[in-house]
Amino acid sequence: MKILRVIDRSRDEHFMHEALQLARQGAQLGEVPVGAVLVRDGEVIGSGFNQPISSHDPSAHAEMVAIRAAAQAQQNYRLPGTTLYVTLEPCSMCAGLIVHSRIERVVYGTPEPRAGAVLSQGRFFEQPWLNHRVQVEGGVLMDACGNLLREFFAERRGKAARP
Repeated sequence: MKILRVIDRSRDEHFMHEALQLARQGAQLGEVPVGAVLVRDGEVIGSGFNQPISSHDPSAHAEMVAIRAAAQAQQNYRLPGTTLYVTLEPCSMCAGLIVHSRIERVVYGTPEPRAGAVLSQGRFFEQPWLNHRVQVEGGVLMDACGNLLREFFAERRGKAARP
């Protein structure tokens, strides 16, 4: 069992690195750096980064973009047997989408203390009224994910403070 967990952790880190790369792409476009990849059977079937600013769409969170891409590619609005890797703890909007999409597992990097609906500000996936259960793993590459966000906002604050 421990060997399997080590293998799972290695796989989780691999796909989280992919999500981090996407988050960096978003940061280069001025978007809050959050990236997501949706995986089934070891293959990425959807990916995305935050795009609400550039797309003028408040729902264009990284998770939403990745899930929409996967649903289109799979020609199915249900995505059972998948794992979503996202660099930041999902918000309530994304948590609802995850349940409706029937995603099996969510792996996130760093907590979102203000709006995280998985653990930080609520335990959305544990609500008894939900008709689908989601497995959750948090803290995968937490430092790298958190540092990317901190550096992004520090740079933005620095630019705002300059005359």
